[in-house]
Amino acid sequence: MSLPNNDEVDSMILHKAVDMGINFFDTADLYNKGMNEVSVGKALKEKRDKIVLATKVGNQWRSDGSGWAWNPKKEYILAAAEESLKRLQTDRIDLYQLHGGTIDDPIDDAIDAFERLKHQGKILYYGISSIRPNVIREYVKRSNIVSVMMQYSPLDRRPEESCLELLHSNNIGVLARGVLAQGLLVNKPPKEYLNYKNEEVKKVATVVHSLSGKKRTSAQTALRFVLHHPAIRSAVIGVRTIEQLKEVVHTVSTPPLTDEEINQLRNSVPVNFYEQHR
Repeated sequence: MSLPNNDEVDSMILHKAVDMGINFFDTADLYNKGMNEVSVGKALKEKRDKIVLATKVGNQWRSDGSGWAWNPKKEYILAAAEESLKRLQTDRIDLYQLHGGTIDDPIDDAIDAFERLKHQGKILYYGISSIRPNVIREYVKRSNIVSVMMQYSPLDRRPEESCLELLHSNNIGVLARGVLAQGLLVNKPPKEYLNYKNEEVKKVATVVHSLSGKKRTSAQTALRFVLHHPAIRSAVIGVRTIEQLKEVVHTVSTPPLTDEEINQLRNSVPVNFYEQHR
């Protein structure tokens, strides 16, 4: 989603990522009206067997290009998968994710679409991208999802209350997004974020910075906080430059946070909770 939308630069970043050991790439038909899938597919075509390729479905662009509408219907999912396969220049999608969802969706129809695509060999696995506990619980009970993508960071610990343990106990991996909280944990000036005021955001960022330095950068500290939780299988990070890519990749060579450091971050502000879709 964060790629510069320049074929040459996008390809350079993606090739470098593979060379440096990144093997999981996530996109969506929504991003740049499908052109992000085109860029990813073109750049990674020759490296296809070395990577895990994920994309998403459910947000349908209007014909006039004015925006998109939510469409979780079976017929749309099946048709959209064919278009994503073409744009990605591949014969299968490793992880196909429903890009959102509400409790009022035709959930069983959506599940049937994913199961059909899986039976046809067009996708290997499927999951959802959602922060709604009520939706997540339904898919855990009624489907064979292998993953849930959700926002999680020291400034958004809402998944800890009702989602992370549920998913972990059901062997469903969590793909964490928003790990850097829009850069507020790294280098952006503090502003209100979710239910936190400027002062609280600044306080968390200050703790992140205090735990960083020679051994790890602030971004790597934020990443380490998220990866510390056993439910998290991967942190999905957007990069725009080779420098950002290197910083992300080198996180694996930094020391994990100690329990004391984790608690410092957890205790820096009151934990937040989901107030809707419970």
